[in-house]
Amino acid sequence: MELSGWGRFPRVEARGDFFKSPNEAAALATATHPWIAHGAGRSYGDSALNRDVIFTRQYKELMRFDRTRGIVHCAAGMTLAELIDQVLPAGWFLAVTPGTKLITLGGAVAADVHGKNHHLAGCFSESVLSLRLMMPDGRVLACDREENPELFRATCGGMGLTGLILDVDLRLERVNSAFIQERIIPCAGLDEICEQFDRYRATPYSVAWVDCLAADGRGLVMLGKHTDDGDLRRRPSHILTVPERFPSVLLNRFSVGLFNQAYYRATGRRSLTRRVPLDRFFYPLDRIADWNRLYGPAGFIQYQFVIPTEAGIEGLRAVFKKMRDRGQGAFLGVLKLFGPENQNFLSFPMTGYTLALDFKAHPRLFSLLEELDAIVIAHGGRHYLAKDARLRAETFEKGYPRVEQFRAVRQRYGLTEKINSLQSRRLGL
Repeated sequence: MELSGWGRFPRVEARGDFFKSPNEAAALATATHPWIAHGAGRSYGDSALNRDVIFTRQYKELMRFDRTRGIVHCAAGMTLAELIDQVLPAGWFLAVTPGTKLITLGGAVAADVHGKNHHLAGCFSESVLSLRLMMPDGRVLACDREENPELFRATCGGMGLTGLILDVDLRLERVNSAFIQERIIPCAGLDEICEQFDRYRATPYSVAWVDCLAADGRGLVMLGKHTDDGDLRRRPSHILTVPERFPSVLLNRFSVGLFNQAYYRATGRRSLTRRVPLDRFFYPLDRIADWNRLYGPAGFIQYQFVIPTEAGIEGLRAVFKKMRDRGQGAFLGVLKLFGPENQNFLSFPMTGYTLALDFKAHPRLFSLLEELDAIVIAHGGRHYLAKDARLRAETFEKGYPRVEQFRAVRQRYGLTEKINSLQSRRLGL
């Protein structure tokens, strides 16, 4: 079959199979190599692409749910959406959730995903109590912070390169509502956005939409906290679907510029406070099925980086100036505040600001991204592997100082020849 990540770039011819039990997984892991696990296909680039893949989505059972302590034991092929459906009615929610609920638990661990509360709660791995990992020889190893700790630190954020994640013990967060109290604050530029992040640092959730086509980088800061009204009923969302042959010519600087202007002005000049469903706050794009088709058959690249606090504003300004000078503004920009980095070898966040930018894929784009890479590295930053489709190995290594420790774990467990992806080969992992 033809297989791609969510960005639809690149595409590869792949072969693979599903499993429904650990025994079936062992048969696949030992019979086929080199391979990479492939979950819901929501990583954007080539981190889950290979000629041979092991599909995990049919292994998706919720095996145990401790409703008193909020601890679940789940098969790694279960999506966050499927887990939320079962735990939210009992008053529990994910301690950390990314901007989509349509990824698998295994994918969340492998990318060590982050959310709108990283400045307070850290990455997804902070709520992972333990996991079980199948090696290419069929062995299953238990991993946590005490048992096989190096393998645990390599697996969380390791992009599937340490084995097949079978199941996960996860700690949840107690909530009393399926709603969020949201506050939206219009900001005239990047300086003001970062000032609001700092001012509301104690607020559980924060994120900013940034108008990347505006010279000043204006945007909307969105703050949120769980309401305490006891209403745990979720309202069904109306899902829009982008047609398979969507005319991507409709997505251009003019149309996006008009949309951005209307979106920014919709709140008026003053902040807006409202009660919104949990799904609307955390997962706005999940309400549009196949939204990646908007960028056309060539696909798109989401370019996400983090720059440390001390260089943050200067680095962000440099990125916006470069896009403006090249006349290649991103169609979507999302800015978040990060807290301290963790001890996982390839985990992405560090104390600072992270910006995710969506670009339609075309030949002129790649030279711009090379120039943005140089800006990010010059300001002490790094790039997110779950979004990467084209980073150079030397650029990657400058941003990840613990990469040799990760490679050593791969060597120690005999994984370098048996588990690989297009990304791992490109980056020399």
